Amino acid sequence: MHDTRRTRLALSILLIAALVLITLDYRDQSAAPLRGLRAFGGSVFGGAERGVAAVTQPVVGFFGGSSAGGGSSSQVAALETQVTRLRAELSSEQLSRAQYAQLRRLLQLAGQGGYRIVAADVIAVSQGYAESVTLDAGSQDGIKPQQTVLNGTGLVGTVTAVSAQTCTVLLASDATSVVGVQLAGSGQIGWVTGTGKSQSGAGLLKLQVLGGGAALRRGEQLVTSASVHDRPYVPGVPVGVISQVQSSAGTLTVRALVRPYADFTALGVVGIVVVPPRHSPRFSVLPPGPKPKPKPTPTVTVTVTPQPSLAPSGVAGG
Repeated sequence: MHDTRRTRLALSILLIAALVLITLDYRDQSAAPLRGLRAFGGSVFGGAERGVAAVTQPVVGFFGGSSAGGGSSSQVAALETQVTRLRAELSSEQLSRAQYAQLRRLLQLAGQGGYRIVAADVIAVSQGYAESVTLDAGSQDGIKPQQTVLNGTGLVGTVTAVSAQTCTVLLASDATSVVGVQLAGSGQIGWVTGTGKSQSGAGLLKLQVLGGGAALRRGEQLVTSASVHDRPYVPGVPVGVISQVQSSAGTLTVRALVRPYADFTALGVVGIVVVPPRHSPRFSVLPPGPKPKPKPTPTVTVTVTPQPSLAPSGVAGG
C-alpha cells in the first residue's frame, strides 16, 4: 500500500468511524440499530478496535461518570422532597394531636354539663377593635345567633352572626360583652364584662355583684347564670376565678377582677351549644378550686438555762 494522500484520508476516516463505534458500544450495549454496525466494524477493523478501545476507555469512563453524577443529583433532589414531605406530615400529626386533646376536654365538659354541642374550629380572628372569631360551622350545622360557645376549660362567648357554613363569635373578653354569673361559694349573682384590648387588666374580666354588703374573696369561682330561654348563655358554664377584689366603701356594687378559665389568645377546637341541658348543672362542671396555702407551723424555741452546780460542803475534822 502506497502512502498517498488518498490513503491517509481513507485511514483517518476509518479511524474516526472506529472511535465512534467503540464509544457507542460502551455507552449502549443494547441498541438494536447499532448491533449491525458493531458487527461490521468488528469484521473490518479487528484488532485495531481493541487497541483504540484501550485508549478511549478513560474518555468513556468520564462520560459514564457524568451520567451517574446526574443520577445522583436527581436522587438527592428526591430525598430532599421526601424529607420536606415527612416534616409536613409530622407537623400535621402534632397539630392533630393538639386538636384531639382539645376535643377530648370539650366533650368531657359538655358531657358533665349535659350540653349538646356542635364542635367547630377557629378559622379566623378579627383584626378590628372588637374581639371576635370566626368558626367553620353555620346554619347548615344547626347554628343560630345567641348560642353559647365554650371550650374544654370554660366559657368562650356567644354567636352573633351566622352564614351557611360559618359563624361569628363575640368573645367574653370583648368590652361590649356582658355575662350573667353566679358565685360558687355564696350563690350571689352578678355579671362580668370584658376589658377589651385595653392595657389595663388585659386578659381579665370585670365582676360586679349587687349589694354593697357582699363579701368577695380571692379564689372564688364563677359560672354562667341562666339567661331567658337559655340565650345567649346556658347555665353552669365555668367562667373564671376571682383574682383581685376591688371593693370600695359607699358603693352599691362590689367589684373584682376575674381570671377566665378559657385562654382567648389560644382558641382552637370549641363547641357551640345547640341544645341546653334539661337541668342546670349549677357548679358541678367547675374544676377543683385553688387550694389555700397551708399556714406555717409556728416554731417554738425552748431555751434551757444551765443551773450552777452546788459544791459539797466540807466536813470539819475533829
